[in-house]
Amino acid sequence: SAGKRFHYGTRHDNGRFLLLAALIAAYLSAGATVFSALESPSEAAAQLRWNRTLHNFSRIFNISLPELRAFLRSYEAAMAAGIRVDALRPRWDFPGAFYFVGTVVSTIGFGMTTPATVAGKVFLIVYGLFGCAGTILFFNLFLERIISLLAFIMKACHERQLRRSGLLPPNFRRGSAMAGVGSLIGWKPSVYHVMLILGIFAITLSCCASAMYTFVEGWNYIDSLYYCFVTFSTIGFGDLVSSQNAVYQNQGLYRFGNFIFILMGVCCIYSLFNVISIMIKQLLNWVLKKFECRCCPKCHKSSARLGRRNAITPGARLRRHKISMDADGQYDSDTEGRRLSGEMISMRELMASNKVSLAILQKQLSETANGYPRNVCINTRQNGFSAGVGALAIMNNRLAETSDRR
Repeated sequence: SAGKRFHYGTRHDNGRFLLLAALIAAYLSAGATVFSALESPSEAAAQLRWNRTLHNFSRIFNISLPELRAFLRSYEAAMAAGIRVDALRPRWDFPGAFYFVGTVVSTIGFGMTTPATVAGKVFLIVYGLFGCAGTILFFNLFLERIISLLAFIMKACHERQLRRSGLLPPNFRRGSAMAGVGSLIGWKPSVYHVMLILGIFAITLSCCASAMYTFVEGWNYIDSLYYCFVTFSTIGFGDLVSSQNAVYQNQGLYRFGNFIFILMGVCCIYSLFNVISIMIKQLLNWVLKKFECRCCPKCHKSSARLGRRNAITPGARLRRHKISMDADGQYDSDTEGRRLSGEMISMRELMASNKVSLAILQKQLSETANGYPRNVCINTRQNGFSAGVGALAIMNNRLAETSDRR
């Protein structure tokens, strides 16, 4: 029944969620172990060098350690306020403020500039609420456009390959009566091909941006690549920040290029992350399927029989004739007896199903006539979130691995 199918689907989604949570916890633990092993010795050595330098400075210049530490606290406060020894660009002029709001709405958040007044902090809360929501919508729409563009290009290449192999006639055109060729029915690009294209584009963009930052900012190339990934992925540590000096050569051109690289990089990496998430979801489904096959064969068999209860197979009526006779004697309703017998649905159910199908068809025709998409309401048993939420909903049925046929 629909209730049992819903229960099975909910249980499957919950299992996938718990498995993903466990994998993320293990991933975080592994990452913490690796970074602790790599960075902890360097941190301890740096602290030891700093303590030695502090004591030597206090002894040489005859300054007490409490006074020296108080001076250093004042210096740290000045650093937090954006004051540097070398000349830097103003933080709160219009270009600096525009750079700040860009890092806010994109959730990069470098941290080199923060509001110091109460009014600024309150305004940031309200501004960031709507700004971050709008930017996420922009990223999702960019993902939709880039997936549609890649699907169009890849389908054109697929048609050209079929035409060269002789599976398509030379005068084939899309939308013609010959569009029902078996090789193109339901064809959709693979998520692996899309991931490869997005990955190549992201690497190329990062390499070009790193070359620019190495030349203009004076960083080494590895630091520039590190900055590109931290920025494009919206991690935004803030240890390296571009376009912060007071004067640059060709300053206007550099700031424009910096803006374009960050915008395109964030959109591209966001799209790549969402495509990779589909592969992770496929892996989770595969693990759950293997787990069900090994640990719960009885439940797996019952769920497999659930969708084929009314299916007509050769010999089905002969095998279930005795069950049908017993069921007809126990139930007054012909519908209930036939449901238990596994035979074809009764005439009453068939008429009710036809009425529902006719109503859905009329609604689809009405929506099509008024300019609405035809697939707005195909299955009345599904709720508003059945096709997914956010980026997963955008990529639903656009790739071969997210198609309803799979």
